[in-house]
Amino acid sequence: MIYKEKFKIGLKDVWAKDEVSNIAILEYLEDVAAYHSDSVGIGINTTEETHLNWLLLDWELEVLKRPRYGQVLDIHTWSRGIEKFYAFRDFEIYDEENNLCAIATSKWLLVDSKTGKIARVKPKIADTYQSETEKAVFKEEKIKKIKEPNEYVREVTYTTRRRDIDVIGHMHNLNYLYLAYEALPEEEYSKRPFNHVRIQYKNQIKLGETVKCKYVKENGENVVVIKSEDDKTLHAIIKLN
Repeated sequence: MIYKEKFKIGLKDVWAKDEVSNIAILEYLEDVAAYHSDSVGIGINTTEETHLNWLLLDWELEVLKRPRYGQVLDIHTWSRGIEKFYAFRDFEIYDEENNLCAIATSKWLLVDSKTGKIARVKPKIADTYQSETEKAVFKEEKIKKIKEPNEYVREVTYTTRRRDIDVIGHMHNLNYLYLAYEALPEEEYSKRPFNHVRIQYKNQIKLGETVKCKYVKENGENVVVIKSEDDKTLHAIIKLN
């Protein structure tokens, strides 16, 4: 089952040259994924009944043609497969001329909202998504794990605020990308928008926690690692290029 929604690019969604930002793109994708889950009864509006939430584990985004302010985008999403506790979801973004502008893939974990523990995806739930198992946007269907670098050249700290927290009580997944941008040196930040974004989430960040955002450039890629203040907890790894 392919689910579709249209989004118009607003003023808050663009950066230089009136082009849509990566954060805005990921926001659209997050929304359309949520709407799809709502439509099959496993979404935010049914949490009180199902006691289930989808927790995002991975993003990979590739921008092929960057749309501009005012354009209407047609976004397609579908479940690419569900395995035990995990779901894999792909996306395509088309402009008004039906040009393919971006592709993305993601990995999600089903969690019991009452206990906070991992929940198995029952066959009845999996069946409602009608997975498109033969339709993948990237050649490699599995998202590769990112290894943490051995050393860094720059570090910034950040303490989470109320505005960072989402509906399930931890830092919203898009805010990790904001932190990554803050960690970039100015000469790298000025090169945005980056057409390839990879985010691997490891451990949630809660209100009031202070984190370290560590930066290094490896093999032509900007790598930002977000860790706890004591360096013991890895929260996320972000790659931009």
